[in-house]
Amino acid sequence: MTQSTVAHDTFVIERSYDVPVAQVFRAWAEPPLKARWFTGTADSLGDTYELEFRVGGREAFRAGPPDGPVYTYESVFRDIVPDQRIVYTYEMHADDDRISVSVATVEFLSDGATTQLRLTEQGVFLDDHDNPAQRVEGTRSLLDSLGASLQGT
Repeated sequence: MTQSTVAHDTFVIERSYDVPVAQVFRAWAEPPLKARWFTGTADSLGDTYELEFRVGGREAFRAGPPDGPVYTYESVFRDIVPDQRIVYTYEMHADDDRISVSVATVEFLSDGATTQLRLTEQGVFLDDHDNPAQRVEGTRSLLDSLGASLQGT
């Protein structure tokens, strides 16, 4: 029998975007806008990406390199306060292996025409398939992509 392992971590990442809160919030809520920064292209809408942005709604995305593994992201929105807060839980899989389970909170804070975004994640990383350092790096990269996409909207 293989010994299972668990690593816990909490991290906070903050970003400042030179656009109003409503524009940043829309980039999380509207499927074409979210797909642009979350999946790399709005063309991902369809078979590999879905977003039902409402409390109890889900978001899912599947992708991976041609030689595998296929990574699957599945989330459920637990709390949404427009232009203020999003709370969601999510699982990540690599092929059939569950690699992590997390709860994340995104806060949108207005500073005039600028948005201060604070993302807090509490994660459980399973059986050495993923680790906190990789998740922090990946989340920072996604928030950088969000910033780049906001410059184009």
